[in-house]
Amino acid sequence: AEAILNMRLRSLRKLEEMELRKEHDSLSRERKKIQTVLGSERLRWDGLAGELEQTRKQFGDGKLGARRTEIVAAPAAVEVNTDAFVEREAITVILSEKGWIRAVKGGVADPAELRFKEGDRLQMLVLCQTTDRLCLFATNGRAYTLKAGDIPRGRGDGQPVRLLADFGNDADAVALFVPAEGGRYLVASGSGRGFVVPAGELLGERRAGKQVLNLRPDEEAALCVPAEGDHVAVVGESRKLLVFPLDQVPEMPRGSGVILQRYKEGGLADARVFRLAEGLSWRIGERTRTEANLGDWFGERGQAGRAPPSGFPKTGRFGPPPG
Repeated sequence: AEAILNMRLRSLRKLEEMELRKEHDSLSRERKKIQTVLGSERLRWDGLAGELEQTRKQFGDGKLGARRTEIVAAPAAVEVNTDAFVEREAITVILSEKGWIRAVKGGVADPAELRFKEGDRLQMLVLCQTTDRLCLFATNGRAYTLKAGDIPRGRGDGQPVRLLADFGNDADAVALFVPAEGGRYLVASGSGRGFVVPAGELLGERRAGKQVLNLRPDEEAALCVPAEGDHVAVVGESRKLLVFPLDQVPEMPRGSGVILQRYKEGGLADARVFRLAEGLSWRIGERTRTEANLGDWFGERGQAGRAPPSGFPKTGRFGPPPG
């Protein structure tokens, strides 16, 4: 039995050897033919002509050559608004001083309980909807549009806001808010120049943002606040307050603005647009104080102003707006 098995194995090896030799001879002939063609330009062109002729015969006027597609006008492109697929829900956007942004569902009961990376802390909170578009106004005078639905949510630290908008490391956030439809905003530089800009001019589609406030090399944007009211209150780092009518400030989509307040030293600390009939309010700790008698601080745009009323914050800032 073993002899029969060995005989059969020898036969199989012989057949396998014959097949290998046959394949080797075939490949050797093919290699020789290819090398001959590669060595002759005339043979190469003859080969191409033969292949083209064969293709013409195969796909010419016969069944295989008949057109199988129709030439028609391209259909109109359909623009799909991806925002329509975002589920609408209330969120709070949290921006830290070191530029980390995140969102949490609903509101934040106690901002003091928010946790940040070591050495970082809260800069801004914005309550909005996931379908909203936020404006981030930066110290370089540019306005960046952030889609609330793109902001990472969860209990982590979030992500650097610079991953959502292309502003360099030399710029920082000045304001973050949802522009009110049809609203207006007062923008100003640290040197005290500013103007009113329509809300629509603060939003765009480019990650690089829109240049709104033109700045000199030594300037930075200082604020972007709602222009809801009829008067402007400006306070400088010199702790002088000036109040003048809002209609003295031009409205424009972009520019350097006009002088709001003059300074011998320092620059702009804060500004607020308010309704004169409601008085000027500011925050002192947890309390809000309103000054109705502002006659001593009335003036014309571009003046220096006077020392603020007794009880005005030592920080020289009005604090969060009422409500």
